[in-house]
Amino acid sequence: MLVLSVLPLMAQSASPAAPVPQPGRIRGVVVDKDGAAIPNVLVTLTLPGSASPAQTTSANDGNFVFANVIPGAFQLSFASTGFASQQSSGVLQPGEDQLIPQVTLAIGSTEEDVKVTVTPEEVATDQVHVEEKQRLMGVIPNFYVTYDPHPAPLTTRLKFELAWKTTIDPVSFGIVGIIAGFEQADNTFAGYGQGAQGYGKRFGAAFADSVTGTFIGGAILPSVLKQDPRYFYKGTGTIKERALYAMANAFICKGDNGRWQPNYSALGGNLASAGISNLYYPAADRNGPGLTFENAFIGIGANAFSNIIQEFLLRRFTPHAHDQESTKP
Repeated sequence: MLVLSVLPLMAQSASPAAPVPQPGRIRGVVVDKDGAAIPNVLVTLTLPGSASPAQTTSANDGNFVFANVIPGAFQLSFASTGFASQQSSGVLQPGEDQLIPQVTLAIGSTEEDVKVTVTPEEVATDQVHVEEKQRLMGVIPNFYVTYDPHPAPLTTRLKFELAWKTTIDPVSFGIVGIIAGFEQADNTFAGYGQGAQGYGKRFGAAFADSVTGTFIGGAILPSVLKQDPRYFYKGTGTIKERALYAMANAFICKGDNGRWQPNYSALGGNLASAGISNLYYPAADRNGPGLTFENAFIGIGANAFSNIIQEFLLRRFTPHAHDQESTKP
């Protein structure tokens, strides 16, 4: 009885194992929208329950193949630089050599973050170009004032550009001509005489004053001392605060480093211009150091008065003053 009862158990344990499914193959070709083969496409094969996916790349003719693939459901994904990713799925039968439909990859949309940086010199150049359009009532140059709330420091080139544009402006010649006319009428600098010759000498002297004052005080010394020759419009605060600010700007200025400092450029420019003027004024009007310092202090006072006019009046008569709002960094 014991033998009979064991035999069936032995027969059951000796039954043959289930057959292993024969592996198959998956292959295909990857092309672009024009039908041209795409090489080096990363093709990833994912099988349900698989620990890790299998990967290969397409050949130069766009073909790819996965061999010894376990039958069942599968998923393919395709990725290549410049093309949109794509996926495909199917079911592989035992021993099947499955050719999947042609895979066509579309051109991918590329997004690139571009950070545009502007140098301080470029900002300053744009601001100066706006300043060079500033004219009182659209006529009289008003170049040496900045209404921009964030003015960039001027380079040496821009300082000389402002001085040159101011000097050769036709209106500047007209202003010099008017000054010479008043001097002629009052017989100022009588040593020049009257008539066309006297007017020409007065015109030349007034123009020389303008050129030396503009270039020495507005370009040469500011470049050497790294100071900004412009007036920085305030526009805010009480009337008293703005008036004191405007007058103080005859004695202080902003350095190229953005800090306030004594305005050596304006003081030196006025002294140099006044000293040079002794070379061409009539001998009777040359008082040596006395005339030099007198003219220099007159220049400083004129700067203070001009700054007050700039702060409270001239902006409303300068059409392009508001254009500087657009040059903020």
